[in-house]
Order: sequence, then structure tokens, then C-alpha cells
Amino acid sequence: MSTHRVDIYSILSEKGLDGDCAAWKERLDEISARDVERALGQRAGSHSLDRLLALVSPAAEGYLEDMAQAARRLTVQRFGRTIRLYAPLYLSNYCVNSCLYCGFNRDSDCERRRLSVEEAVGEAEVIAGEGFRDILLVSSEDREFVDVDYLSRLAGELRGAFDSISVEIYQMTAEEYGRLFAAGIDGVTLYQETYDRRAYRQYHPGGPKADYDNRLATPDYIAAAGMRQIGLGALLGLADWRCETLALGEHANYLIKRYWRSQVSFSFPRLRPAHRVDGLQFRHLASDKDLVQMITALRLCFADAGLVLSTREGAELRDHLIKLGITKMSAGSKTTPGGYSHETDATEQFRIDDDRSPAQVAEMIKTAGAEPVWKDWERP
Repeated sequence: MSTHRVDIYSILSEKGLDGDCAAWKERLDEISARDVERALGQRAGSHSLDRLLALVSPAAEGYLEDMAQAARRLTVQRFGRTIRLYAPLYLSNYCVNSCLYCGFNRDSDCERRRLSVEEAVGEAEVIAGEGFRDILLVSSEDREFVDVDYLSRLAGELRGAFDSISVEIYQMTAEEYGRLFAAGIDGVTLYQETYDRRAYRQYHPGGPKADYDNRLATPDYIAAAGMRQIGLGALLGLADWRCETLALGEHANYLIKRYWRSQVSFSFPRLRPAHRVDGLQFRHLASDKDLVQMITALRLCFADAGLVLSTREGAELRDHLIKLGITKMSAGSKTTPGGYSHETDATEQFRIDDDRSPAQVAEMIKTAGAEPVWKDWERP
């Protein structure tokens, strides 16, 4: 077992954040209004487990307005009044995993499709035509087709049109991430899905992704490869959102301290309807209010982390959340391979909830008093 793996495994297991969180729920219920006020009075952007515990507690629900105002001030101080825009490009929905919440489940009778490099470039041209210069390449676990060579070739084709190319795919080795970085890919998003081992086992019954420890260790490999951006997240609805937030914060804190050259960001994906997925079977669905509390709590503990919001959320809610610390959001997203250039029967990963065009989202951002940013930096 690698040293990296021991470190992050120990951090979570020793604090009881990778299993039954009954003890943490008791501690959360014991938090008082005075504890919350004390946490709010601490230096903005400073993280400790005790501080995050207070900010995500039931007692903190009465302080959401205070948290929101503080989060907004801190975000403007660190990021200015800007919102970065990006678009996901789905490459394949063939998959060897059987994740119970995903439309790409290997056991599902869905319509499968893979994009050749040439087809993917065609999709990317549509995305670039909308104004995007920040693209996220997304794929199911389809190693036989979407491998390192495929992604490297595609990145080479896209570098002239996009200033930032990142991926959200299956977990890889440090050597594979290093090859992607050399090809021009500078960021990786990888959700742990849930930090609760029992829930993880329940929702990932088969396939390589069923290995919890490998999934947990992978952000170390991403950072070791020199990636500029590491995206973390938990799929909200698989386990208690408060306990997930505590584990997510510890994971991020560990990575920030160990790999200071990489920027860590948080995403907040909530379960969405998908092919053959019944949302009613999930017992831990997070409400809009829960989402607000989670976003503001993480902002107040992590001043320089990017906070990312996708089109999983509805238009009205997204309009409000950009004022609470969000720094990056997708727009005009298609979650099926080939969905940008033409109508397709291929199955989508999940159903989006904000179907506004990129131009409409950009206009909304301007109306909110912020500036939509289509790219982040000039490529060296």
C-alpha cells in the first residue's frame, strides 16, 4: 500500500468519517447557537474540523443569512465579481461499472454511443462557437476506447480552440495522469461519490469503481502528476450530506497542505433522474436549504477553493447560488455523447435542470452584477 493511500485513509478512518457517522450526528446535534457564533467569528477562510462541524450543524440553519453574506464578501475579496463558464463534452456512455444512480450503468438497456476523435472535435467546435474556452471532457469507464492515447490525441486537436482542458473520467494511475498533463490537460474532477464505505459498497456493486480505497487515493495521483486543478465532490443523496461535507473538507484540507501547487475545487452534484433510476429510493436527498448551507460553510472554511455548480440545478436556484460563493458554472450542457451537434438517441447520464443557452446564462450573470468569464488564463 502506498504512503499516499495510508495518509488519506488514516485521516478519515481515525476520525470516523469513512463509515457510520452516528457519532458525528450526535456531535452535530450538540452544537449550540453560541458555537455557531464562535465559528462565524473566526478568521474568514480558515478551516478546522470543529469550525466546519459548527457551520453545517442544525443550529447553523438559523444563521444562513449571516453565512451567506460572509461567504459573498470572502468570494468577492478572493475572486472578484466573476463567474467562469465551462461546458462538458461527453465522449462515451459505454461503461463497465454498475453504479445504481447512473444512466450509464453497465446493466442498463440504454442506447450506447462512442465518439471518435473526429466526432468529438466536431462537438467541441459547436461548444467553442458558443464562446466557451474552458472544456471538460467527460466519459464513463470505457478504457477499451477512451484511453490515454485517445484523450491525448483529442487534447492535441483542441488546444488551439480552448485555453483550459480538463477531464472527468474513471480513475487512472499517476503515470497516466502525467501523460495527460503532458498532452495539455490541466485539471481532473473525480467525485468520491460518497465517503461512507457502506453506502459506497451498496451503490457500487460491480466494476473497477467498486474499489473505495483506490477511488479515495486517486486525487493524490492527480496532484502528483502536476495537474493545476483537482475537483472534489460527493454525490448528494447517497449518504447524510452533513457527514459528507465533513469528510470532503478533511480530504480537501489534506490535499491543499500536501500539494500546494494544485488548486482544489468543490462541486455540489445532487442526484438527478436518469435512465432506469428511481430518485425515490434514495433516503438522503439534500434540500435547497441544505445545499445553501453546504456551499456557504465550505466557502467560509476554504477561501481560495473554486466552487462549481452544474446544470443539475434549476435556473432559479442557480441564479441565487451564484451570489453565495460560486465561482464556476456550466451552461447549455448536454450529458449524452453527440448531443451538441445533432439530435441523438444515445442515453444521457442524467437529466439536466437548467436548459438555458450559454448566452442566456451569461446574461443572467451580468444582470446579477457579475462578469461571465469564458476562459481562465492564457495557455503557456
